[in-house]
Amino acid sequence: MTTRRPDRHGPLVVVGDSVLDCDIDGEATRLAPDAPVPVVEMTGERHRPGGAALAAWLAASGGREVVLVTAVGGGEASTELRRLLAERVTLAALPLDGDLPVKTRVRAGDRPLVRIDRGGGAPGAPGDAVRTAIAAAGAVLVSDYGGGTADRLRPMLAAATDRIPLVWDPHPRGGPPVPGVRLATPNAAEARLFSAVLAPGEPPGEDLPAHTRRAALLTRHWRAAGVAVTLGPLGALLSRGPDSPILLPAPYEAAGDACGAGDCFAATVTAALADGGLPEEAVHRGVTAAADFVARGGVGDAALWNQASASDRVPAHGAVSDAARLARSVRARGGTVVATGGCFDLLHPGHVALLESARRLGDCLVVCLNSDASVRRLKGPGRPINAAGNRARVLAGLGCVDAVEIFDEDTPDRVLGRLRPHLWVKGGDYTAETLPERAVLRGWDGHAVVLPYVDGHSTTSLARRAATATGNGP
Repeated sequence: MTTRRPDRHGPLVVVGDSVLDCDIDGEATRLAPDAPVPVVEMTGERHRPGGAALAAWLAASGGREVVLVTAVGGGEASTELRRLLAERVTLAALPLDGDLPVKTRVRAGDRPLVRIDRGGGAPGAPGDAVRTAIAAAGAVLVSDYGGGTADRLRPMLAAATDRIPLVWDPHPRGGPPVPGVRLATPNAAEARLFSAVLAPGEPPGEDLPAHTRRAALLTRHWRAAGVAVTLGPLGALLSRGPDSPILLPAPYEAAGDACGAGDCFAATVTAALADGGLPEEAVHRGVTAAADFVARGGVGDAALWNQASASDRVPAHGAVSDAARLARSVRARGGTVVATGGCFDLLHPGHVALLESARRLGDCLVVCLNSDASVRRLKGPGRPINAAGNRARVLAGLGCVDAVEIFDEDTPDRVLGRLRPHLWVKGGDYTAETLPERAVLRGWDGHAVVLPYVDGHSTTSLARRAATATGNGP
């Protein structure tokens, strides 16, 4: 059972249109005899929440209290969605004239072949449970998929903008955000469509100046405090209208199924604003979370849907928090997991060369980082110079580092047992036979690799030079 973390400011409320997503997986090795179409031998079927329900599911990561305001009916699809959300998200339902939309993707070898849509209906009038949920909200995310739920609640949502952060994730089939939203989050294609309606004479273009013009236009017409246009691998462009925009780049280019990445971005942004973050901080967290979401496999990541404890479902805030999950995902795809470890107290060219070389040996690189207490035991008083959180942040910012795992012991044996890397890389004067971690690696047929450091660089020598320069050293 999930333990929800109560929010002293009120729960995060997601308002919008939900669907039931269904993935049918199989193998296609032949064509049908009666038509030139592939025959899919079904190997599995999985249901999951979609639309606003997916955004609510993602917002609830880490045990955050989340209420989903959406329209559900009495049919099989609505019953299944209620079951999937139970114990994780509180449901405040509007009546639905019809049944919940169902979107079925048929995939063969992880490649989609066709999508089949069925169901749908019109949401009814909100009841007391819906009004109470919005009145008690600490923040609201409107996940508008054009189904009419947001339109039903526009007066309540407009009134909420004066007291809480309200984020609006718009859809071309839905209405515009209510005036006063803290942030609207269209993607580049949506921003282009909205802008074409508002200003038909605007020049076309897909470069950064064009995105900037559109974001400013939408901010002004929607009377929003800000608009964040998501740009895929480029990150997101945050605009407050005529002022200079801010580009929040993605930490790395994530390859994979981007389905659900927009919901992940919007949910993370809303949670960050609910916690008191500035718009720039919120968008940065959203961009990083969306990149991690795609890199882990998006909605196809099995770890996303398991019912483990809440501590296993902490949302990604950069490379620091997802080492074990990343390693599982890479192994599941048949990739090679590479890990290395150390204090990395003052990052220097020798470290960077080692990390870049290690990353080229496989499909992901996890850095096992000594905690502050561990560094003090190994290096003595006065070390580390930089706290573990800062060291991890610097490492996570390197393009060659995919995740960072901080450990408190003198050796990384325990964390290696969780990560189970194929390759363990160290630099310096070791040999593969003398590495102390070699014994634990045998437990899963892992291998040790030694790479040379770049000559003339060490943390100790840098620390001595810094102390001498400030008059505190010999």
